[in-house]
Amino acid sequence: MIVVSEFRPHPLLRSPHAQTVFASVVRRPAPLDVRHERLELDDGDFLDLAWLPEPATAADDTPVVVILHGLTGSIESKYARGLLRELRGLGWRGLLMHFRGASHEPNRLPRGYHSGDTGDFATLLTRLRERYPRAPLAAVGYSLGGNVLLKYLGERGSRAPLTTACAVSVPFDLALCARAINQGLSRAYQRHLLGNMRRAAERKFAVVTPPFELPDLTRLRDFHSFDEALTAPLHGFDGAADYYARASSGPFLKDIRVPTLVLHARDDPFMSPDVVPDESRLSADVRLELAAQGGHVGFVAGDRLGRPVYWLERRIPAFLRERLTAAKAAEPQTECAPG
Repeated sequence: MIVVSEFRPHPLLRSPHAQTVFASVVRRPAPLDVRHERLELDDGDFLDLAWLPEPATAADDTPVVVILHGLTGSIESKYARGLLRELRGLGWRGLLMHFRGASHEPNRLPRGYHSGDTGDFATLLTRLRERYPRAPLAAVGYSLGGNVLLKYLGERGSRAPLTTACAVSVPFDLALCARAINQGLSRAYQRHLLGNMRRAAERKFAVVTPPFELPDLTRLRDFHSFDEALTAPLHGFDGAADYYARASSGPFLKDIRVPTLVLHARDDPFMSPDVVPDESRLSADVRLELAAQGGHVGFVAGDRLGRPVYWLERRIPAFLRERLTAAKAAEPQTECAPG
C-alpha cells in the first residue's frame, strides 16, 4: 500500500523549495479555454465551476473528472490548468470546483470553505450523477482539496459514487501541519497564504455582514491564530484544535473503498515527514506513492534536454486511465438476443 515513487527531480531543482516555487511561481500557466457555470445551493449560496469545453467525441459514458484546488487556489492555479489540459487531450470531461468564495466573486453567506468541508463536494457529485448517469466519475484533489477528497471518501466508504480518485500533497494531520509551516523557511509560505486569506476575508466582509465582531486580521500571523479567530467560529468548530481534529483526513483513510492514489513527498515544506500515515492507517484501496523529493505540489522532473517536465500531469492521468479502463472491463456485458 506504500511504495517508493518513480519520480526523480530535475537536476537543478532538488531542494523542496525549488520544487515548490518553480511549479507554483516560475512555471508559465497553461493556455486553457474554460466555460463557467454557477451551481446554486439549497442554502442560498453558490459554487462556481470552470469546465473544459465539451469534447467533440463526448458520449454518455465519457468520464467526468473533478479537480479540487488547494488553499487560496482557483482555476488560475497552474497545477489545475496543467491537469485540465491533459484531460482535454484524453477527450474527457473535466472541471474545477471552486470552493465557496474562491472564485472571482465572494460567496453570499458568512461561511466560506475549510479543509474538512465535504458537503459541497458531495452536492456537486450528486448533481453530476444526475446529469451524466452513465459516465464514470473521478476526482483529483491538491493539498487542502486532497484532504477534502480523502475525508469524503472515508466518510462515504462504498457509497461514494466515484470510480477512482487521486490526492496530492495532502495535510493528513492539520495540527501537525500548522506547527510545521510555522517554522524556519516554511514561514514564508504561511505568510503568503495568510496574506491571501486576509485579503479574501476583507473583500468578503465588505459586502457580507459577519456573524460576530471580527478581530484585527493583521494580528493573525500564523494558521493557528487565524483558524482560532475566524475559520473555526465561522464553520461551527470549538476553536482551532477542534477544527484540526475533526477536519483532518488521516482518521478516515482506513474507510476508503474507492481505488485511490496518493502522491506525497517526504520533503514537503508545508508539513513534516511525521504526518505521513503508515500502512496500518490505510485502506487496501489506497496506494500511497512516497517520493523522497518533490516539495509541495511540485514534482518537477526533467527531460533529456533539461527542460522541465510536470510529472504529476503524467502520473495522474495514467492512473486514472488505468483504473477507469479496469472498471469498464469489469462491467457485466449485455448479450444480444439470438435471431
